[in-house]
This record gives sequence, structure tokens and C-alpha cells, in this order.
Amino acid sequence: METYFSPDVLAGLQKARMKDAMKKNRLRVHDGESEYPVIEIWETGFSMPLGKAPNLRGFVDLFDGSRHLLQCLVVRSEPEGGQMIYEFKRRTVVLDHAPKDYAEDANAPVALIGK
Repeated sequence: METYFSPDVLAGLQKARMKDAMKKNRLRVHDGESEYPVIEIWETGFSMPLGKAPNLRGFVDLFDGSRHLLQCLVVRSEPEGGQMIYEFKRRTVVLDHAPKDYAEDANAPVALIGK
């Protein structure tokens, strides 16, 4: 048995699915002073809603709410199924602490006990 949906129904379902994904998602991309919503991030890129997607090129910052996740060099974009797909040339994870310039001992004490 096959199920057939009219193109109008399929478009409505896609729009509702996109709206639900955007409501649950806190991902954002910052391009200078501008901020745009992101649907999904993966290893080689990210996607944005087609209607709100600018032609991004160059360095951008990806955030999850107020937490800075990645600094990325975006090189290419193409529309696909109601989304604009962007690809990374380079992505760097943003750390919340400075990197250590020495090796930590695995058996080092966690804290010192006073007298």
C-alpha cells in the first residue's frame, strides 16, 4: 500500500517540521554584528533555513545560546530541500580555559590539606 500526499500537504509538513526544529534549537551563527539561526551542525558544515540564510563567506562564530562553540571559515553554500547548506574549510573549537604548556601528572593531588 502506498501513501500519496499532495505537494501542498508535503510543503506544509516540511514547513511545520522546520518551525519545530527552529523552536527547539538555540544554535546561532554570528557574522560580525549580524546573527542568524542554525538548524544543525555536523563535522563538515551546518545548515540554515533557506529564507533567513545570507550568502556567508569567510570567518563566522557558532554559538549554542551564549556558549561559544566554534570559529569557522565558511567557503561554500548551496540550497538543498528548504535549507541552505554551508561547508567548513576550517573549524576551530573554542576553549573556555587557556591551554596548558606542561603535562599534568595523572596521580597529582586534587587539593592540599592544611594543618
